[in-house]
Amino acid sequence: MDAFFDAVRSFVEHLAAVDFSALAVACGFQIARLLARTRAWRNIIAAAYPDSRVRWRSVLGAYLAGVGLNAITPARAGDIVKLFLVKRRVADSTYPTLAATLLVETLFDLVVATAIFAWAIRLGVFPSLDRLPDLPSIDWAWPLRHPAVLKIGLPVLGLLVLIGLIWATRRVREFWHHVAQGFSILNTPSAYVGRVVTWQALSWAFRLLAISWFLRAFGLPFGVHESLLVQTAQSLSTIVPITPGGAGTEQGLLLYLFRGEAARSLVLSFSVGMHIMIVIVNVALGIAAVALMTRSLRVHRLRRDAAADSGTPAAHGTQSEPR
Repeated sequence: MDAFFDAVRSFVEHLAAVDFSALAVACGFQIARLLARTRAWRNIIAAAYPDSRVRWRSVLGAYLAGVGLNAITPARAGDIVKLFLVKRRVADSTYPTLAATLLVETLFDLVVATAIFAWAIRLGVFPSLDRLPDLPSIDWAWPLRHPAVLKIGLPVLGLLVLIGLIWATRRVREFWHHVAQGFSILNTPSAYVGRVVTWQALSWAFRLLAISWFLRAFGLPFGVHESLLVQTAQSLSTIVPITPGGAGTEQGLLLYLFRGEAARSLVLSFSVGMHIMIVIVNVALGIAAVALMTRSLRVHRLRRDAAADSGTPAAHGTQSEPR
């Protein structure tokens, strides 16, 4: 908490020096990035359900609602909201299939993030493993300080996952069929490249442009090199998202990556400022999406929709609503 409030103080102290025009441009690229990603996800879902009408606006609303919730909650709870909202707008869809489409959506991200991470490792800009636990605000520092937890915990976790998969296979015969359905677009590589990879590549371009303009807004070096470093820190911060958006880990890594290039207070100001602006943009879009899709922001409305989704008569009435 002390590190967090220290970063907030640095942000407030440097607020007068922020280039708000550059900040606005960065937020614009952040919005463009999200829009591009929703096009890719919509195409993945459409390939999984070729006989159903998959509207982009429905996928857009569900995705933005989930992104907004992910911005303020840990452990990617917003992904559940994405699935819940889009399931009610795609006829005959199932949660296993839709969850699989989210996994397909991350495949290209994994390739790009791995390439960027390999580039950063080759440059030697990251701290060694024995230094990571000593960096401030690293969410996953505790297990690194206690390696016995990893040696025992990871095999146990792997065993539990294996048992769960075996149980699911035996208890739910159609489970794997629905999961495979979510990967349908991969059966046609040309469709995957043309309708998914292209949109995701555009999304990555917008992402790096947004970072560059955030760096410029806070008076830090804003070249391609610096943008890739920030992106690497962001990717690593979401490995174990204990804090919302992995803000603590991102802050600690940025302080290390920009050591010697900028003052500590300026890096903290950038880290907090960028995170705050992204949260504001994502939450604002998420609130608007939820309001438009559910026609309400009231909790009891969402509870009623969830009850309808479980198979009560109200579910049929909900599916017949205009989309």
